[in-house]
Amino acid sequence: MSTRILTGITTTGTPHLGNYAGAIRPAIAASHADNVESFYFLADYHALIKCDDPARIQRSRLEIAATWLAGGLDTERATFYRQSDIPEIPELTWMLTCVAAKGLLNRAHAYKASVEQNEAAGLDADAGITMGLFSYPVLMAADILIFNAHKVPVGRDQIQHVEMARDIGQRFNHLFGQGRELFTLPEAVIEDDVATLPGLDGRKMSKSYDNTIPLFSSSKELKSAISRIVTDSKLPGEAKDPDSSHLYTLYQAFSNRTEQAAMRADLEAGLAWGDAKQRLFTLLDEQLAEPRERYHALMAKPSELEDILQAGAVKARKVAEPFLQQLRESMGLRSFAVQGADLTAGKKKAKKTSRVVSFRDDEGFRFRILNSKGEDLLLSKAFADGRAAGMATKHLQTAQDALDVRQVEQQLSIWLDDDCIAQSPKYATDAACDAALAELRSALNSDAAD
Repeated sequence: MSTRILTGITTTGTPHLGNYAGAIRPAIAASHADNVESFYFLADYHALIKCDDPARIQRSRLEIAATWLAGGLDTERATFYRQSDIPEIPELTWMLTCVAAKGLLNRAHAYKASVEQNEAAGLDADAGITMGLFSYPVLMAADILIFNAHKVPVGRDQIQHVEMARDIGQRFNHLFGQGRELFTLPEAVIEDDVATLPGLDGRKMSKSYDNTIPLFSSSKELKSAISRIVTDSKLPGEAKDPDSSHLYTLYQAFSNRTEQAAMRADLEAGLAWGDAKQRLFTLLDEQLAEPRERYHALMAKPSELEDILQAGAVKARKVAEPFLQQLRESMGLRSFAVQGADLTAGKKKAKKTSRVVSFRDDEGFRFRILNSKGEDLLLSKAFADGRAAGMATKHLQTAQDALDVRQVEQQLSIWLDDDCIAQSPKYATDAACDAALAELRSALNSDAAD
């Protein structure tokens, strides 16, 4: 089975060197891995939350699409599309909005930060805050869940949004899945080894700091930007410390080990900063020459870019459209013609069975096992992440008769490697405790069979 990886790129700015090294280049490389389905999209609906300049959004969509394609994205292997070309995404957003708890959205970092900023300024808590900003996590959940992505590479500031997508998807599964997992619960992937490039002033390269190095500008503009990189005051001939040099960090991101070793040795031997900047310019100019040429060719032919994105939308909708129809039906949004017989025949109550339910509370990720009456048989401890909780659940289902079950008075506990991972309620008698143990084993056997 292949792994689905999904990445969105907000269309509010012109790509710079930091975007390329930190997101675009590693994502394109990952798309060539075996057994991987890659979904990359231009998050132009997200851009509307941050930007009300139509010309800027349109220009950014064009520039970012051209950048990914110029960087080598293979659209035969990856699915590359615009968010706004997939009507299933806003429809799913509304469905998820109807199950997403307002309390969950209240805790979103971006919303909380805006509220705190307003309060610090003596303004109404919600001054200037749109529903777009408030419900941003639901739209992001729809982006991820519509394609049942397994992994979502994100920066640390976006982990919460992936966790919210899990929470919302899990809630939907519980309400409408009828025992099925309609949504795959996504996992955030934090790529600590991916470069976070410093800008001209040493801070993280970002347009908000006005410290970026242009990606596909002319050689002259590239050289001019590199000449403005802040360095220390050491003169030619004086030893420089590469590890504290922003210039050397940039050089590392685009050079091989041999080149890095040579640059390090030369800096320590007193290489002048001007010569070091020239060496960085030469390296970047050579590496970016071909993709720069492809980029400008694509920018000159927007109709070709449009054709590529429309083909990507067709490819994406082949996945999204039938899945959304399944979700509609699960919520009761079915055709009368198909369901007429069921409507007139009366409702048959589904037989309730024992089951395992995963959830998240303020302490962490948990699961509980319920009997056919919906009563707790077992409640797990709080795990630090959903994966650990899932592994513990899997252990219960596969170990079954070999489970380490311990009884103290009239309470059961499950142990794994000398760690108590779950406990039952306290029962009034030993007989009730024995009956609960039998129900527990039955629930695990039933869930494993499903």
